[in-house]
Amino acid sequence: MATTVYLSNPNVTINSVALQDQCTSAVVNYVYEQLETTAFGDTARKFGGSAVTSLQNNSIEVELYQSYAASETEATIFGLVGVVTTLVVAPASGSVSSTNPFYTLVGAYLESHTPINASLGELSTITLTFTGGVLTKTTT
Repeated sequence: MATTVYLSNPNVTINSVALQDQCTSAVVNYVYEQLETTAFGDTARKFGGSAVTSLQNNSIEVELYQSYAASETEATIFGLVGVVTTLVVAPASGSVSSTNPFYTLVGAYLESHTPINASLGELSTITLTFTGGVLTKTTT
């Protein structure tokens, strides 16, 4: 059985800024909303199918160490609240390939951001959820 150590040396780019040096977690959710196609006479509920497509409802959630240095977490994230942006997440650094697919979410919306999330004696982290947009997978 083939296995992969995910995100051991990933590519995480938010708004064209590489933030993998601050990222501790990334989750890519690829979702198509269910459309019910049940009709009179059916004996069970039916959803979707090849002739019925729905809207994508994608999201990417990342956990980052908070850093206030130039070109780091806060400088990149603060201006993205309330606007759309592009994220790219890949399991490993390096070139795109069939074994290192790049997942690109274009038009993702960031609703909120917590600029300060700190506790005494702990590293400050933030969790961000980017929603919406079109997700594509590139393997070449």
